[in-house]
Amino acid sequence: MENAKTPPKERIVMSGMRPTGPLHLGHWEGALRSWLQLQQECECYFSIADWHALTTEYVDPSAIRSHVRDVLLDWLSVGIDPERSVVFRQSKIKEIPELLLLFAMIAPLGRLERVPTFKEQKAQLNDRDLNTFGFLGYPLLQTIDIIVVGGNTVPVGEDQVFHIELAREMVRRFNQFYGEVFAEPMELLTPQSRLPGLDGRKMSKSYGNVINLSDDADTVQRKIMPMKTDVRRQRRSDPGVPEDCPVFAFHKSFSSDEEIGEVDAGCRSAGIGCIDCKRILIANLNRFLDPVRERRARFERMNVDDLLAPGNERARERAARTLDVVREHVKL
Repeated sequence: MENAKTPPKERIVMSGMRPTGPLHLGHWEGALRSWLQLQQECECYFSIADWHALTTEYVDPSAIRSHVRDVLLDWLSVGIDPERSVVFRQSKIKEIPELLLLFAMIAPLGRLERVPTFKEQKAQLNDRDLNTFGFLGYPLLQTIDIIVVGGNTVPVGEDQVFHIELAREMVRRFNQFYGEVFAEPMELLTPQSRLPGLDGRKMSKSYGNVINLSDDADTVQRKIMPMKTDVRRQRRSDPGVPEDCPVFAFHKSFSSDEEIGEVDAGCRSAGIGCIDCKRILIANLNRFLDPVRERRARFERMNVDDLLAPGNERARERAARTLDVVREHVKL
């Protein structure tokens, strides 16, 4: 059920990202574009979820600190505004593990084991031991992230709705035991990103097929020029089908309507070659990324801890109020 009926001014939006490295255009299409709109309309909390990163990187967490910086700079560079939104680091909010412990006392083990991503990620990340309490409790920690700051709205794609369903179940269970403390969070469905990777597969760091938000102009050109196109276009004179071309998918996100129409017609008639098509895209990608690069250059000179300090404090104050109520209801 989509949280579309709640007026924007009454929504408390909570979302976050694990710090696993620089963000790419897939993150922009799948989340950040929506976040920018939400911060204009709602009270927003955006968490750099470094404890979540530990669930899979606990053996060697040495890169997490630098990845926190990467994520923060990417957020700020696309326009996430710490004066409009509460931007904070998860591990700075000590109320989160306390509330997690209380919820762990009532969370049914079998329910956590049935979360689809539990088995999926264990299969995908078979190079490490994920038979841990932390990994099993990952979705429960997500629930805590939402409710500790009073979140009632979570922007997600359809593939993540089950996490919000679990959050509602856990909140309902807590309220049944201890009284009406928490509102049940609702998902706010966001458009699914249809941006492929450079090789036509899903854009993912693990595939090495991404364009990062921090890539410079030369890097963008170097990555785009060898991109696969429609296999029908073996020669310049061969017509193609734009819907089957990864390059055209990028055009639909970053080119004007007029250019999209010209590229579409030119591909179908072989009136335009793939190299020319890519050059148009490169120009448009760099036009989109230029202001992102400019903002990033300003923030790169600043200390990450200083940038996060105000948001950490605001999130901590909100979480402390939550825990005061919870302790009273749990009779602690």
